[in-house]
Amino acid sequence: MNLSNFCERIKSNYPELSIMADSDYDKRWHSVVETEFSAYMWFESLANALNSEMKQKVPAENYRELLLTISAEFRVGMDDVKTAIDVAFVENLFWQVPESEAAAYWEVLPSNLQALYVGFHGRKPL
Repeated sequence: MNLSNFCERIKSNYPELSIMADSDYDKRWHSVVETEFSAYMWFESLANALNSEMKQKVPAENYRELLLTISAEFRVGMDDVKTAIDVAFVENLFWQVPESEAAAYWEVLPSNLQALYVGFHGRKPL
């Protein structure tokens, strides 16, 4: 599945979080320069939406299935999907999230995504 299709799958299967990601995307990218939609940049906005949920202490279990879906696609996906997951999504997870709110999400984050995070940041977000 290509990146655009994967993006649409996430939007379809996780509409509430996707609405928050769409809002972040519009504020960050579309309002600056009216450009064609970028699924790659949308995954950064998805990470930002998830970070917001962490900060609001929404239970991590609510997003376990999403994280498993992203993890599974990273294992089998096309290169553009893997790059978006790694660079746009995982690298932006836990940004400005207090350790106390990050811990439960780190526990449900699949090991391949944890490895990407640690590989980039050099440490866990805890």
